Amino acid sequence: MYSNKHIWQITYPVVLTLLAQNLVNVTDSAFLGRVGEVELGASALAGVFYMSVFVVGMGFSTGSQILIGRRNGEQNYLQIGEVFNQGMLFIFLLAMAVFGLCFFFAEPLLHSFIHSEAVYKATVRYLDFRIYGFFFAFVNMMFRAFYVGVMRTKVLTLSAFITTGVNVVLNYSLIFGHFGLPKMGIGGAALASVIAEACTLVFYMIYTRKTVDISRYGLFIFRRLNMETVRQILDISFYIMLQIFLAVSTWFIFFMFIEQTGERPLAISNIVRSLYSLLGLPVIAFSVTISTMVSNLMGEGRTDEVLPTIRKQLKMACIAVTPVAIITALFPAAFASIYTDNSSLIADTIPTLYVFCGVLFAFAFGNIYSSALSGTGNTRMVLLFDASVLVVYMAYIYLVNFVFHWPVHIAWLSEFVYWLGVGSCSYLYFRFGKWRARKI
Repeated sequence: MYSNKHIWQITYPVVLTLLAQNLVNVTDSAFLGRVGEVELGASALAGVFYMSVFVVGMGFSTGSQILIGRRNGEQNYLQIGEVFNQGMLFIFLLAMAVFGLCFFFAEPLLHSFIHSEAVYKATVRYLDFRIYGFFFAFVNMMFRAFYVGVMRTKVLTLSAFITTGVNVVLNYSLIFGHFGLPKMGIGGAALASVIAEACTLVFYMIYTRKTVDISRYGLFIFRRLNMETVRQILDISFYIMLQIFLAVSTWFIFFMFIEQTGERPLAISNIVRSLYSLLGLPVIAFSVTISTMVSNLMGEGRTDEVLPTIRKQLKMACIAVTPVAIITALFPAAFASIYTDNSSLIADTIPTLYVFCGVLFAFAFGNIYSSALSGTGNTRMVLLFDASVLVVYMAYIYLVNFVFHWPVHIAWLSEFVYWLGVGSCSYLYFRFGKWRARKI
């Protein structure tokens, strides 16, 4: 069984990588909060919209990671290279497809949803630049899938520093027009994110060439698409793609509902969303690694160790978020002030931050068990559970916002509905379902 030390050695670089990715969003929000509430709210809508499309690539790379993990457990190294190479070709085609769809259809779609004209214009301005990041971000995810799948995650630490460093410097420069660069406002935040992702891709390519035994895995052998290999990946990743798309699209609808109630609730929700993505990083990292650990264990035939490993991961994730929840609950105004210097907005944000502190533990439970189930390869069941719970989730947020007109912190209780529901379904499947003999 994996020891706590081994789990942490695999997980902490993933934490840093996710930290870098989310600091891109946090620095966007922190700087834009100084520009205005409209820009702060627009960055939330644009960010969630971007993520709702980005998950197509995320789901495909997650399926690739699970398959690489299984082949790594089987010590079938050349098949790892085949998955990586074919995944690279296919994911680049995906990037071209989603870029084209966003380029032509994002603007009219957003116009039909967003109530405030000022927020709409700022959101479109952000996405005009941000959608070019699909090409770099999608390929970066395949590199991460390879390194996490073979459980060689320390390289992710270096990539984290590059992504964060480039983004912070360029955010400051391009939003406010420092160091001789143009003052671009919200568009500058988007452009900074794209350049940071491009720099990270260059790093991955150089590092892999210099440090990985290319011939052992057969990496970077690009021929025509092998549809048999792509089909193997899609058998796993297709349902993950749908599941994440459903979840993030519903998250987007959540923000649309909040936007209908006013710019202030939207600004509050953006602050909490940004903190969610930052302070929930330990949970996300443990969920990323548990899917790979489960896949490796099943590839090695060690299925009896799967459930104890999941419980250990969940315990470590809860331990990791406990100090985060306590500190946030004790000093909520300090966390809100990262994003705005408006004292009224800070005061209105505090009740939602209290809700967020409790959500972190439900987030850990739901994310760990759902990701572990994905690691078995039975992603169809994960999608079924997710879709079922999302029906209840949508009903809740509709009632809160449009029937009872309750405040925004009550709307955020919907996160308990979602994560406890998904986690409970996955837990029961591990207890009573047939998952041990699943082959991929």
